[in-house]
Amino acid sequence: MWELRSASFWRAIFAEFFATLFYVFFGLGASLRWSPGPVHVLQVAVAFGLALATLVQAVGHVSGAHVNPAVTFAFLVGSQMSLLRALCYIVAQLLGAVAGAAVLYSVTPPAVRGNLALNTLHPGVSVGQATIVEIFLTLQFVLCIFATFDERRNGRLGSVALAIGVSLTLGHLFGMYYTGAGMNPARSFAPAILTRNFSNHWVYWVGPIIGGSLGGLLYDFLLFPRIKSVSERLTILKGIRPNDSDGQPEVTGEPVELKTQAL
Repeated sequence: MWELRSASFWRAIFAEFFATLFYVFFGLGASLRWSPGPVHVLQVAVAFGLALATLVQAVGHVSGAHVNPAVTFAFLVGSQMSLLRALCYIVAQLLGAVAGAAVLYSVTPPAVRGNLALNTLHPGVSVGQATIVEIFLTLQFVLCIFATFDERRNGRLGSVALAIGVSLTLGHLFGMYYTGAGMNPARSFAPAILTRNFSNHWVYWVGPIIGGSLGGLLYDFLLFPRIKSVSERLTILKGIRPNDSDGQPEVTGEPVELKTQAL
């Protein structure tokens, strides 16, 4: 439990709360329909992509800017963060998403608030098809995150924040027509809470969680294997304090941030 006594740990938790709040506020805000007619897909896709790119640039060095339980779960499955940190991240993300949606709800005229729930299945799309779409959308997104955050690459190509933002935009450009492009359980959960609409809500948890996990496993175990022993993976998952080079515990009280969590 040494992480709980670390200031950087709590800064990372707050960063996830703060970033998810702003992500939901700006992303869903750009998705509201202020006049009759369909949602402008390009506007929504670009808004979510720019919002995430901005937040990765702002807090990526603090928490990794996961801003998404599916992303956090993928890092957990890949043994790149402790179980405690992952659970705290997910709670912070859900609370931040609800807070962001609540602020947006409070400043939006009542006639427009009903459009807050962006995630709805196209009438011709079954729940099975929707789940598969969400799996593929999140898989490519998490694959991009793992690749751009990977400290083992000999020089990263271009901007990490921009690459992740473009990947999210791509997912929305395709997925908006099928499912509204969830790709993020927190972003789907927040408006569902406020509008009390949980129709097919499980799709927006199951699809992204499976897709994110597959993306992380595909990258870390097949495309660019991260060689770790079982004991090393268990040490990370348990959040055991790392030792210094002399075999003595570190005394700073600050956790060593995972390199894949920094830009």
